[in-house]
Amino acid sequence: MKITKDTTLSDILEVPGAEKILAKYNLPCLSCPYAKMEMGNLKIGEICKNYGIDLEKLLIELNKDQK
Repeated sequence: MKITKDTTLSDILEVPGAEKILAKYNLPCLSCPYAKMEMGNLKIGEICKNYGIDLEKLLIELNKDQK
């Protein structure tokens, strides 16, 4: 699966190792109780925009080992 700005957080978290990469970028949603209920609606592009996270770098890392 290729991860894009429109991929939901719940889909990303199904990728082995993705949670570790997201934690490296200090993604606040990983520890937010509200986000846990909304992960199916949260798109990584919007999350990065809201929290000032470099989306392009994050996507490169998330897709690096994808087949």
